[in-house]
Amino acid sequence: MTLAKTRSVSLVGMDGFVVDVEAALTSGVPGLHLVGLPDTALSEARDRVRAAVFNSGEDWPNRHVTVSLFPASMPKKGSIFDVAIAVALLAAAEVVPARSCAGLVLIGELGLDGRLRPIQGVLPAVLAAANYGCRTVVVPRANAAEAELVPGVDVVSAATLRGLLCILRDEPPPIEETEPDDASVAVDRPALRRSDAPADLDLADVRGQAEARRALEISAAGGHHLYFSGPPGCGKTMLAERLPTLMPPLEPDSALEVTAIHSVAGTLPPGQPLITQPPFHAPHHTASRASMVGGGSGRVLQPGAVSLAHRGILFLDEAPEFMAGTLDALRQPLEAGEVRISRAEGTARFPARFTLVLAANPCPCAAAKQVDCSCAPGVRRKYGTRVTGPLLDRIDLKLELAPATRAELRYDLEFAEASKVVAERVMLARERTMKRLTGTPWRSNSEIPGPELRRRFTPGQDAMRMADESLQRGILSARGLDRVLRVAWTIADLSGHDEPEADDIGGALALWHAGRS
Repeated sequence: MTLAKTRSVSLVGMDGFVVDVEAALTSGVPGLHLVGLPDTALSEARDRVRAAVFNSGEDWPNRHVTVSLFPASMPKKGSIFDVAIAVALLAAAEVVPARSCAGLVLIGELGLDGRLRPIQGVLPAVLAAANYGCRTVVVPRANAAEAELVPGVDVVSAATLRGLLCILRDEPPPIEETEPDDASVAVDRPALRRSDAPADLDLADVRGQAEARRALEISAAGGHHLYFSGPPGCGKTMLAERLPTLMPPLEPDSALEVTAIHSVAGTLPPGQPLITQPPFHAPHHTASRASMVGGGSGRVLQPGAVSLAHRGILFLDEAPEFMAGTLDALRQPLEAGEVRISRAEGTARFPARFTLVLAANPCPCAAAKQVDCSCAPGVRRKYGTRVTGPLLDRIDLKLELAPATRAELRYDLEFAEASKVVAERVMLARERTMKRLTGTPWRSNSEIPGPELRRRFTPGQDAMRMADESLQRGILSARGLDRVLRVAWTIADLSGHDEPEADDIGGALALWHAGRS
């Protein structure tokens, strides 16, 4: 019996584990037998590997081949194991030295012509291999830039199985491996935008709505959730789409985490392996609960909109038009900052720490003026309650917008600040926040847990008087008090105060109560 071993990675959501791929040539009926709980896509690797080996100019061993995937008790999914199976099989047949592939982690799907095709989820797979202690990873050439984002890992890329075998044999690469292959970078990679927001936006485009622009600044500085209500044409969507222009670039670890999510989802733009700007995701109001929080079949678990907006903005326009179950499903991610999807085969985890922005019309007819509204009072009330109280209780900033006046539309140009100017204040406020939160796991005021907020970051008694009165009168809940304090800290950071003053807390209370009717 001839035996060879290599490695690959199995992904479950964002988490991966290293899989040992062993191939043994034994006596018996010639054929390839896979063991180790493979799914349908992995079982079909027999035909893909066989055709790829033949079309790479190699002989198929005329013996019984058993390929084992360890740990055998854990289900294996997808075509990510194709390259590892092919190399382990050829190493067992002594086509390549067994020692040359023993310490490698091989990731990729094989085409029938022997080409290494790009796959989704390369970045989290390489991260899992690095955490396991593996130092050399083989990936398709189209995934090389993405894999090289992981520090401390040597990335070997190949365009074909034949080229990979030449590398393992220490032979010169074939001619086709030395030619440019720009087209292969886009193979099987959907050309989707990282952001749903239109390009070249500026906050100065918005006329009037000074209070709403201030709320955008507070949201960008502290990561606070927003709720805009008002008639059509008052600027709700314009404001929301310009929120990303106020936010600073992602920190290196956050950029890697966001890129890994989009790698699993297959939404990385071609030629842009690293996402450095906060994502902006705006699903349609017909989105289902699974598309919002993630899910899918047991075979493939995909991140939802809340995860695609991780470290960025999730904008729900026409919020009352979303299904009630879809909106209520947001409550747990807003609190936990992650989504856990449980299936019979296991549990997948997706990060989901985002800034939620809701926009809503006051009634179904969406009349531009209230006097033109044809909805009965009961219909208006019922429409407003589609965004439920428990969800509104998790929104920090609520504003009811009115249409801009004629004077604001014509003469507000000299008073409207550009995004660049506001973004500088946001950056300074975030620096003050980070300095105060040094030594803690939190990065923004919105992430501070309620108990820690009350224990370590409670303002003085005089500053808290207005908030205490609101709490005593029952117009402010305990959760609401926590959110008011977080917003007050952000307002203080924007104002350069060492801690929130009475005016800062008063401003936070006003933004908490506004629009709740």
